[in-house]
Amino acid sequence: MNKTMQDMQKEVDTYISQFKEGYFSPLAMTARMTEELGELAREVNHYYGEKPKKSTEKEQTVEEELGDLFFVLLCFANSLNISMEKSFDMVMKKFNTRDKDRWTRIEEGEEQ
Repeated sequence: MNKTMQDMQKEVDTYISQFKEGYFSPLAMTARMTEELGELAREVNHYYGEKPKKSTEKEQTVEEELGDLFFVLLCFANSLNISMEKSFDMVMKKFNTRDKDRWTRIEEGEEQ
């Protein structure tokens, strides 16, 4: 089953709403996103960079860390009543207008 962004935001809201603490403040949420981004960067560095994982370090995946970051992003959006669908549409409009000629396009029939 494919979930829409709205479905995902609702699912996160249902989860968070069961706790008295609710959503963290915007500042705390930014700190949590930064923390999760650091964990993602660490995993990327282990898998694709020059820094191997220590034998004592827990095995995690880039996919798991992306999921953690995405969850916090949805929490942040929900806490500020921001629709991620609307936010996504806004950024795609920007990329398709302001940045439409920024990159070299692949010509039809040309291999990537």
